[in-house]
Amino acid sequence: MSIPKHDQIRVPALSLLAERGQLKLREFEQPLAEHFGLSDAEVQEEYDSGNGKIFYDRISWALSYMNMAGLLSKPKRGVYEINDLGKEKLKAPEALNQFIATQFAKQQDNKPAKADKVALDEENLTPQEELYESAKKIRQARYQELIDTILSKTPREFESLVVLLLQKMGYGGEITQSGLVTSYTNDGGIDGIIKEDVLGFGRIHIQAKRYAQANSVGRQEIQSFVGALAVAQSNKGVFITTSSFSKGAAQYAAGLNGTTTLILIDGQKLAEYLYEYGVGVQVEHTVQIKKLDSEFWDSMENEAGGPDL
Repeated sequence: MSIPKHDQIRVPALSLLAERGQLKLREFEQPLAEHFGLSDAEVQEEYDSGNGKIFYDRISWALSYMNMAGLLSKPKRGVYEINDLGKEKLKAPEALNQFIATQFAKQQDNKPAKADKVALDEENLTPQEELYESAKKIRQARYQELIDTILSKTPREFESLVVLLLQKMGYGGEITQSGLVTSYTNDGGIDGIIKEDVLGFGRIHIQAKRYAQANSVGRQEIQSFVGALAVAQSNKGVFITTSSFSKGAAQYAAGLNGTTTLILIDGQKLAEYLYEYGVGVQVEHTVQIKKLDSEFWDSMENEAGGPDL
């Protein structure tokens, strides 16, 4: 099955505490994975950002929400246990998430009437996942803006752009003037060249097609480019377009023998590379998300008993 959302984890996690008493966060992972029938790959799956395991993070948020709702106690740092309120609410598990939404709304702005809206707005995502989803939507919008902007420029500017992009990606290394946009006359079907070494023994040849997104690059155009590579005595080529490649074009490129390496980059991948390598974009805003420094707090002596009441 797919990895459960954090609101789906709450009842099983609360039941686990009722059964086993005090548990540390890491001690929830294995029994809950067994409860949901997750594979090892699903348990280990990480966010696209690389910022931690998805299932483990959702367990953490499930516990955080229940703690904020007053269903859990933390006798010491990093340890959870169910309290009397939690045991009472566990008797009606189907109502647990609505109770948490109500308590959360009260804590936020002391307006219980917003409880239903809170439950709806969560969409089963943790706050961290909501942040990732928002960033993903912004990136997708920027990708389209990049392609739209490229299509408003001349074909010559597009050729210069793709040469610059490949240089930003590390091709050409530290070589001075490693990138070259060929002249319009007698370019032999090659729009740009990247020199891989100082003497120019290794070269990557580029074909750039600034097509409207509805017009795909066909097999014939890929074959023509491969022919141009042969004339240039090159075995490395990159075909970049603002649109897409037809199925036939992709199959032809994938079926080339080992003497020629041809990479196809469509509009989506082009926009992703431009965004990732900072070509034509700049940082608009930086959001810092901080977590507790475990080494800092663990260096402090723990109190033997509970806090003073």
